[in-house]
Amino acid sequence: MQFDGRLLGGVSLLAAVVEAGSFARTAERLEMSPSGVSRAIARLEASVGIRLFDRNTRSLRLTSEGQRFYEEVMPHLEAIGMAAGRASGAAHRVEGRLRVQVDPFFSALVMAPHLPAFCQRYPDLHIEVLTREVIGDLVSDGVDVAVRFGPQPSSSLVARRLLETRILTVAAPSYLERCGRPATPQELEAHDCLQFRDPQTGHPFDWEFQKGRVTLPVATRGTLLLTDVGTMINACVAGAGIAQLMSLGLQPLLASGALVELFPDWPDEVFPLYAIYPSRRHPPAKVRAFLDFCLQITRDSGSGVRLM
Repeated sequence: MQFDGRLLGGVSLLAAVVEAGSFARTAERLEMSPSGVSRAIARLEASVGIRLFDRNTRSLRLTSEGQRFYEEVMPHLEAIGMAAGRASGAAHRVEGRLRVQVDPFFSALVMAPHLPAFCQRYPDLHIEVLTREVIGDLVSDGVDVAVRFGPQPSSSLVARRLLETRILTVAAPSYLERCGRPATPQELEAHDCLQFRDPQTGHPFDWEFQKGRVTLPVATRGTLLLTDVGTMINACVAGAGIAQLMSLGLQPLLASGALVELFPDWPDEVFPLYAIYPSRRHPPAKVRAFLDFCLQITRDSGSGVRLM
């Protein structure tokens, strides 16, 4: 016999009739007519090929075949109800496994110091953190949510912009002592500038500066091409060259003087941070909790961040 949704609905109605003890009381509880209940039970009897009830105007009882059928299907009906309850609970309880894919820079410099507090807050949540340069296929990789910097390509995934962080042009005091401090962005053409490869295109990011509605592109060169922001920061601190870096997570180095911002009068270039997940329909509580966590830690990471 081919299964369809009407069979499951008929079994649910059978359970309701057995619990209520009559078609009339079942109809009242389910806001149906008694004749509607009777027709639905008749359709179920036709589907399974047995008579389920012996009934007259005063009494109703299961037949022996109906009793056996009822006893066999009820455990499955209860299991479906329990599974639905657990699934519904996922919308409200932060628990289970959460698989996140995070930008390596965000993971190491911003997120990692705060992870213990997040784990303590949600002890029933088991978190797997993947750090990758490119987003890949979230669905086939079983990823619940990804956190990535930069504009996101058009796709069927949901991309929610979490914040924008300023782009700063910085250098170490040792580099400035050795090579001089550029007075304008155009003078960068004569300096050693650390290049960072865009993981989406494979080419170095273009350098530009923004002030209000003015955008100034600058052609730069450098002996180092990097793919890891942490390495780029350390190389810049060591005096290897001038770098363009996100202000997010950079405040301690600026405050200590390990890095110097070169062009504070060009303050308006920003870089977005996105949360990406497979569907906007009914996001689980664990995903919403993680996104709130990301917003909180970026808010606490210092200036140069604009929340969306």
